[in-house]
Amino acid sequence: MRLYGAKFPCRLHHHRTFIAAKVKWVRDPYLDKAVSKEKDLKQAISVKNEILTSPSKSLPLSSLSLLKPLLNLPTTALKLFQKYPTLFTQFQPSASLPLHVKLTPHALSIHKEEQEIHNSSTHRDDAVKRLAKLLMLTRATRLPLHIIDRLKFDLGLPHNYITALLSDYPEYFQVCEAQDCFSDKETLHLELVCWRDELAVSEMEKRVAHGDVENVKKGERIGFSLSYPNGFDLKKKVKDWVFEWQGLPYISPYENAFHLNPNGDQAEKWVVAVLHELLWLLVSKKTEKENVLILGDYFGFGNRFKNALVHHPGMFYVSNKIRTQTVVLREAYRKDFLVIKHPLMGMRFRYIHLMNKANEKQRKAAGGALGSWSRRRVASSINRGKVRTIRDKSWKGEEDKSNGSSDSEFEDFDYSESEVEDGNDEVRKLDL
Repeated sequence: MRLYGAKFPCRLHHHRTFIAAKVKWVRDPYLDKAVSKEKDLKQAISVKNEILTSPSKSLPLSSLSLLKPLLNLPTTALKLFQKYPTLFTQFQPSASLPLHVKLTPHALSIHKEEQEIHNSSTHRDDAVKRLAKLLMLTRATRLPLHIIDRLKFDLGLPHNYITALLSDYPEYFQVCEAQDCFSDKETLHLELVCWRDELAVSEMEKRVAHGDVENVKKGERIGFSLSYPNGFDLKKKVKDWVFEWQGLPYISPYENAFHLNPNGDQAEKWVVAVLHELLWLLVSKKTEKENVLILGDYFGFGNRFKNALVHHPGMFYVSNKIRTQTVVLREAYRKDFLVIKHPLMGMRFRYIHLMNKANEKQRKAAGGALGSWSRRRVASSINRGKVRTIRDKSWKGEEDKSNGSSDSEFEDFDYSESEVEDGNDEVRKLDL
């Protein structure tokens, strides 16, 4: 963040100063790794929650086929259970009943600690305020419940957030039926009961005021934090434009600035401020790109969120890992670790650690089988009088990586996913 002085006159840019430039989109290995660490995490936690909502705290295997479309699983639930035996275990309640699945004792222990966080008054108040601020970013101060459902994991809301959380805050929220502006169908919405001035202060404004919300001044020239990965280079004319754009007055994301020319520089800085605030409200400071674009539509921005992602790679990074595209707020990370870690993220890293233990065991088992196969081939060659040297460098490399990893770092053992592939950098035209 940077405060800009009087070098630039106090004016609003109602026009855009176009610069035709081709900017090389360089992959960020650290942020890719931050995304790859959470492979299957959201799906595993969703399945965990479904199991625990059952009265018996277990589910019959025969019902698993229903979970795949319901929870948007990348594979069948049965394969997910088999992949992570450190999270899920199969058992037969009695001889007359089919096989069931339940949580392992270790996973259940982590879940109980996670619930303690959800039930704490500090977290509940924090979650309610962040959800209220999200609704305040919309013009109508309401969103369809199915949109909130898409974001509840990223917002750190409990599984049954309506009954477990929102029902205790009637002064903040109400569920109402309204017309969805895109489907034209009547659907349930979550609506803010009344506007809250004390919450209408962005993270950027808090930083400038050093946390004193009473000292927040409107229209200050606040610059965003920018960082680029190694190999990323901007031409001088682009750097000059970015510097001048940073010096424009900062319009709060909680203000209505739709009167500005949507193609102007000042309007774009406001849109970027909204997107920055949106990502900051999320516990992991990242979300799927599809969520960002959908919210952009409901906020009334159309494609302007998409354009902001392309125009400002120093603020936002789009990762292509784990079968989707994920928008990451760069300033929230130091390498692949969050600078400020929410308590729920600490619990999620413990789930990741438990899941990685299963991957490590499977690799070691596969390594033992490969070693046995290699020894048999050598013995066979010697018996035939043909001495052969068998080298398996690729497997040795995997073993070295596994042995060199620290459990406390919650590393992602799927290293092939987190590597940056040469030749895959994209060149995109950046119209500024």
